[in-house]
Amino acid sequence: QVQLVESGGGLVQAGGSLTLSCAASGRTLSNYDMAWFRQAPGAGREFVAQMTRSGFSTYYIDSVKGRFTISRDNAKNTVHLQMNNLKPEDTAVYYCASRGRLTGPYDYWGQGTQVTVSL
Repeated sequence: QVQLVESGGGLVQAGGSLTLSCAASGRTLSNYDMAWFRQAPGAGREFVAQMTRSGFSTYYIDSVKGRFTISRDNAKNTVHLQMNNLKPEDTAVYYCASRGRLTGPYDYWGQGTQVTVSL
């Protein structure tokens, strides 16, 4: 059984930093594409960042480029999202997800972790 468990969310002031973690069991993350999504109140789920299974390629939405970094710790089977210079508009529930296929939807999701950025 595959489980993804996020942690590291919390309340931070604008300009601050947080690091989210996604620990996996039942799946070796280096064999899968991994991504972070977020969902703000009243909004749909939004893609934030992706790392391909090779680890060589990463992708980000424009609004977080230069501020967020996705990384993977193979030894701990964990994916991280380092978030710097946080803004109030980054407030959302953040989810990690994994994908076995090379394209298409992500098939396993964590339960989410709340990030709240105050002024």
